[in-house]
Amino acid sequence: MRAQLVGRKDCHLCSEAAAALRSLGTAVEELDVDADPELFRLYDFRVPVLLIDGRVVGEGRLTEASLRSLLARG
Repeated sequence: MRAQLVGRKDCHLCSEAAAALRSLGTAVEELDVDADPELFRLYDFRVPVLLIDGRVVGEGRLTEASLRSLLARG
């Protein structure tokens, strides 16, 4: 399973999602929406966005509980 979190610098929701993923022991690649024109086009106002194997599985406020559920469905 490949987990990627699309977010941006100084985004508290993005930081919270990344911290929750780490607390769940999930290795996650963090992608900066502002550094990639395609990510910006797709996800600008949707961050944070969690991708599992390239598929969007969650966005917005991602709590530890919601992430646990999303990861279990993978």
